[in-house]
Amino acid sequence: MIERYTLPEMGALWNEEAKFRAWLRVELAVCRARASLGEIPQEEVQELAEKADFTVGRIQEIEEETNHDVIAFVTAVSETVAERGAANVARHFHFGLTSSDVLDTAGALQLKEALRLVREEAKALALLLCDMALAHRETVMVGRTHGVHAEPTTLGHKLAVWAFEMERNLERLDHAEEVASVGKISGAVGTYANVDPKVEALTCEELDLQPAPASTQVVQRDRHAEVLSTLAILGSTIEKIALEVRGAQRTEVRELAEPFRTGQKGSSAMPHKRNPILAERLSGMARLLRGYAGVGFENNALWQERDISHSSAERVVLPDSTTLAHYMIRTTRRILDGLQVDEERMLENLNSGGGIVYSGRVLLALVEAGMGRDEAYAVVQGAAMRAWEGELGFRELLEADDEVRRRLGEDLLDGLFDPSYALRNLEVVFDRVEDLRRRLESV
Repeated sequence: MIERYTLPEMGALWNEEAKFRAWLRVELAVCRARASLGEIPQEEVQELAEKADFTVGRIQEIEEETNHDVIAFVTAVSETVAERGAANVARHFHFGLTSSDVLDTAGALQLKEALRLVREEAKALALLLCDMALAHRETVMVGRTHGVHAEPTTLGHKLAVWAFEMERNLERLDHAEEVASVGKISGAVGTYANVDPKVEALTCEELDLQPAPASTQVVQRDRHAEVLSTLAILGSTIEKIALEVRGAQRTEVRELAEPFRTGQKGSSAMPHKRNPILAERLSGMARLLRGYAGVGFENNALWQERDISHSSAERVVLPDSTTLAHYMIRTTRRILDGLQVDEERMLENLNSGGGIVYSGRVLLALVEAGMGRDEAYAVVQGAAMRAWEGELGFRELLEADDEVRRRLGEDLLDGLFDPSYALRNLEVVFDRVEDLRRRLESV
């Protein structure tokens, strides 16, 4: 991922130094497992662990010649051990292993930690959404379906919907971490021909991973496909939030707006512009996450016990997807923390058309007053269409209808054109939000 979208803590996890440190951690765990089984002397493994080291530069120099990164790594570490006067113990390093034993097990360590960073951000976002939902439980606005005014809702209700979706994302992330936390130390085609299965079990136990129940030369890539799919779903939730902000910041709507700093510029040509650039950025990034998920599906089917068509793709999609998801959640929190809410504009939009959003209420009231449903629908729709055309306000047109006035009366019409009815049963949702907040805080 480019530096622009890489937060420091995630960047430190995926850089070259961190990758090779994870490889070394796996290699030494294997040596300790072999020593515990009596295959090699404990004191030699201890000396190896004390002397083993590398520099990224030296690994890269060797790789220029060998064109094989794991061989370059093993050679560089062995050189360092020899330079420190312990050449005799270097023979235990990478004994009986194939490259993917190291790559996949170390990759699981990195991916597991990356998912934890993503989850921490996701939990913080879920809590923020809960707080905002409760704060805006009575912020009335028009609900829209198909982009068209429907009935009154509240901003808090929108936020509540997103909060519960984030809870589901957290559950998916928990499962994804479990799925990803698998290592294998089973040799060239997964048959344990040159390594005792107990070595795999002990190595994975030390690394806090589960051993793959069966593997080829690689851990099976359905696991990685599931992780990438989880991140893509998370991205779609973020895009949902971003799309709402983008739509509400349009000039003709102007109900919400993302933060706009002092000194910020919206356009090089039009000084008046305040564009939802952060939300638009998130929408674009969600497309990347969906693309990375597609790569995950492609990587699952490999030739026989393994080819390396997945390798080049994973070097990009696993670091990039976790880095991108991490950045996207942090940016979403930034938008919501500074979200500008124009409640007056919300009410103005709600009342545009002279109360046309209350058509459903009027329909039900006329039916309750004895009018047939089809007749009531025709009366209400007729008034609504005339209001759409700008003839008069919706309520004015209804009040001019003798039959409507006779059946409902002015007092009933007053009650029907009050947006507070949208709130009367929503408390059950906000009670659930409070429960969600308590659950999140307890974990």
